[in-house]
Amino acid sequence: MLVKLKKHGLLFFVFLLFIINIFLFYLDWRDSRRGLTFAMLNVGQGDALFIESPTGTQIMFDAGPARRVLGPLSRVMLPFDRSIDAIVITNPDADHIGGFSDILKNYKVGAVFEPGTLNDSKTFQNLKTEVKRQNIPNILTRKGMRLNIGGSAFIDILFPDRDVSGWTTNDGSVVARLSYGATSIMLTGDASAKTEKIILSQYEEAELKSDVLKVGHHGSRSSTSGSFVKAVSPVYAFISNGKDNKYGHPHPEVLDTLIQFGAQILRTDILGTVVFSCDRMKICAIRK
Repeated sequence: MLVKLKKHGLLFFVFLLFIINIFLFYLDWRDSRRGLTFAMLNVGQGDALFIESPTGTQIMFDAGPARRVLGPLSRVMLPFDRSIDAIVITNPDADHIGGFSDILKNYKVGAVFEPGTLNDSKTFQNLKTEVKRQNIPNILTRKGMRLNIGGSAFIDILFPDRDVSGWTTNDGSVVARLSYGATSIMLTGDASAKTEKIILSQYEEAELKSDVLKVGHHGSRSSTSGSFVKAVSPVYAFISNGKDNKYGHPHPEVLDTLIQFGAQILRTDILGTVVFSCDRMKICAIRK
């Protein structure tokens, strides 16, 4: 009996070592291929964008409505990874911040970036209280800030360029440009045509041109002006929206504008989560 137990114990130990070796091999293989990952998560009618740099720095731009983000997020992160380096609140509306309460319960968050716009909703007030309770650094996002997220990947803040505490949440939305080598992604939150006009007045087209445009405000006609799309000149237009949503997003005129400028449109309500990834050689591809 004792011999059998020892034999089974040895077999279990060998099997455990085998599993550990496979996992370590996977990590080595993953790191050897690691480049930039940008994922537009399928959270229904909302925004939730996941970024992972070549060195493993992880950033969340928004988290969608409550109780929608954890499933899609778990499919783009390693199963035992329980930390996120920073979260960015592009605006304090529930379809952008509702999921952050779930993230703060399940992940250790290193920093919070926000534009300074205000919302008196319980969702926003509870989020602010939890950030303070966990003693997470809370940073006002401003034009000119550059986040070096490692491995030659950077996030440049284009807007706000001023105090937007008295602005509407959409007009004061964070706008940023993610770059990795010659590849770039324009992140617009819910930025309106008013915000786009300010950005166009402050930057040359070469500074705005991007391979991917995360379309503003889920494809609402209040965003994505023709002049802005022309300047960004995207190859791909990513739209995060819910299936059969009550707002009619994306609006037909926005789709027409994107098509007019030759952008290939990818939508979460049709495709689910969309992943744009670049390897160490900076060769990029889209997974749907």
